[in-house]
Amino acid sequence: MKKNSFLEGAMITTLGIIICKIIGLLYVIPFKNIIGEQGGALYGYAYSIYAIFLSLSSSGIPVAMSKVISEYNTWKYYHTKERAYKIGSYIIIGIGVFSFLILLIFAPTLAKLILGNLEGGNTIEGVTLVIRVVSTALLIVPLLSVTKGYLQGHNFMTESSLSSVLEQLTRVAVIIFGSFAALKAFNLSLETAVGIAVFGATVGALVAYFYLLYKIKKNRNALKKDEVVTRAEAKITNKEIVYKIISYALPFIIIELVKSANSMIDTMTVVNTLVNLGHSQIAETTIGVLNVWASKLNMIVTSIALGITISLIPNLSSSFANKNMEDVSHKINQSLQLILFISLPMTIGLGFLARPVWTAFYGYDIFSINLFEIFVYQAITFSIYSILIDSAQTLNNTKLALGTLIGSFISKAILNIPMMYLFNYLKIGPQYAPIITNLVIHVVAISILLYCINKKYQVNYTKTFYNSMKVILCSGIMLISLKIVSLFWPISATTRSSALLEIAVYSLIGAIIYIVATLRSQTMSAILGDNFINRITGMIKSKIKK
Repeated sequence: MKKNSFLEGAMITTLGIIICKIIGLLYVIPFKNIIGEQGGALYGYAYSIYAIFLSLSSSGIPVAMSKVISEYNTWKYYHTKERAYKIGSYIIIGIGVFSFLILLIFAPTLAKLILGNLEGGNTIEGVTLVIRVVSTALLIVPLLSVTKGYLQGHNFMTESSLSSVLEQLTRVAVIIFGSFAALKAFNLSLETAVGIAVFGATVGALVAYFYLLYKIKKNRNALKKDEVVTRAEAKITNKEIVYKIISYALPFIIIELVKSANSMIDTMTVVNTLVNLGHSQIAETTIGVLNVWASKLNMIVTSIALGITISLIPNLSSSFANKNMEDVSHKINQSLQLILFISLPMTIGLGFLARPVWTAFYGYDIFSINLFEIFVYQAITFSIYSILIDSAQTLNNTKLALGTLIGSFISKAILNIPMMYLFNYLKIGPQYAPIITNLVIHVVAISILLYCINKKYQVNYTKTFYNSMKVILCSGIMLISLKIVSLFWPISATTRSSALLEIAVYSLIGAIIYIVATLRSQTMSAILGDNFINRITGMIKSKIKK
């Protein structure tokens, strides 16, 4: 195994996550054809609930593990970081089992809250079944996550990323073959087919976990697992380690819980409100788009922020532990510039190609396409929002991170239904209200976070602002160029084959224009650095020569 720098780690984890998301997107095409709209809504119900409990059971401890391991490695406390890994594993197993039991017992109650007075479509029994099945993943996914955090704390990003790809491939295989066999081969119920599909999360996690155990066993020396206890380490008690893990983990748990709860607000309010407003015919389609189908497309963009964050946390933690505030400022700015450089053109491109993208993955549906055209812009605001929240918490500013998140959550809970009524009154369409509400909340929260981080840590955004303007300009050039092309070849796909052709041609043109624009304006070298670009071009040239 080889240690990675911050930028390398960010690129490796981002690439791994993007591959996972692409796999996740590709399987949606046959999966949606197998289970249909009703099955998609049922699948979304299970995963929206599961996501909250997964955040509760596995988000905080793994991130805390990455941070703790990074700190102890910085101080050369190798034996202590191994104790921390064991203690963290025990803690997360207990939390996972507890979360599993809660979902298992209270699944019927949650199903009733989700469906409300909805008549026709999915049943309370069906929703109960899939929630209980997906809850089994809580017995293994948290342990897998803490093991990834252990490796990430050592800056070994490649193995963690490979395990994620392996997990996703296994999960998708179970989803596709399992649901197809249940419905087409054995003529079982839709609920059973979706139940098998959500069980894929458990199977995938098991395969990935055993892979990581093998890699850890094979690389004991590189991980310094057998180092002797130093005199300074002997004074560190298990109680101190537990306190450190929990104090680091708890804020991250709450952060991820509140993030997931935002989609839960939509799950609990959108269907009921649309029914009450007399739009029952679009209720389940809307929540399916918001919580499942459009979210999966957005994950292509938001996965970039996740990859950057995974690399950022241990590196930022190490700099902060050494009190190197100049490097802290550099890493935060580099993260923001990197997310804008990659995510902004992708978001604009997805918005421009909303029609063919949706048609290629889900079939032509103008109602869903119109929703997605607006929904896609949440990807860039949510990405920046997430990086700033996690940066604040990594710097131990729990008050800022949680205050912003809880404020955002409360705003969402208060505004969601009134905004839907307002949009309905204005004849705009109440289905758009949850999206606009999210965008406004994200922008306000980002502004607050940028200001507070600047004031407390003297993080100077001058270079980031300058480079961001160049990224926006290059993205604008790309968009204008694509619009000019569309005058000669209008985007009008209604079939999957024509949609794929439009995506391929427009994506290629857009990528070439953006890359040329960023190279000519020196935006790419300003953000990625000349050394990194030279290494990439050198690798490409050597591959071509071979």
